[in-house]
Amino acid sequence: MDLLIATANAGKIREFRQMLGGDRFSWHDLSEFPNIVEVPETGDTFHANACLKAAGYATQANMWALADDSGLEVDALAGKPGVYSARWAAMQGTGAGDADNNATLLRQLETVPDEKRTARFVCVLALANHEGRAILTARDTLEGRILRALRGSNGFGYDPLFYIDELGQTTAQLSPGQKHQISHRGKALRRMREMMERELALSELM
Repeated sequence: MDLLIATANAGKIREFRQMLGGDRFSWHDLSEFPNIVEVPETGDTFHANACLKAAGYATQANMWALADDSGLEVDALAGKPGVYSARWAAMQGTGAGDADNNATLLRQLETVPDEKRTARFVCVLALANHEGRAILTARDTLEGRILRALRGSNGFGYDPLFYIDELGQTTAQLSPGQKHQISHRGKALRRMREMMERELALSELM
């Protein structure tokens, strides 16, 4: 089955391939489509944005597409940055990219006590057919809290700040295998694959 990973984020592409495997899918990603038009993330929820991206890229590539919208919800910030996680610093006028996003978040939480720095990673996945109809969606989360300094060099995004008390590590300190087992994206991808294999006759789509 030809399947488009509807993202240009290299970290997400790597995780999708690692977790879904290559036994049933012929993988493609947006780097193979230089003329494709970026789908605006105009939704105000992770679910809405995942469906918009899956549908928009599926129709342009004429291929089944799997998209996610994911981000960080910080309780002390009333659930923000949320759907704006990837561009949080840019929205605050404090830079752009992972490093600036993390620095901006740390400044915003500077006076928040440790016990109030609870947060969660959220991932919503959407699978759309080549006609642009969202067929399946999956959602999962990972609970943790935000540290006061970066810790770890694996992962991407807010991983170096996201601490899991039960493990005594940030998600940036986990190996890829460990992270895939517990992460919001890993759990959502496993749920999605189960649904795809159960509810879609994949052999008929290949």
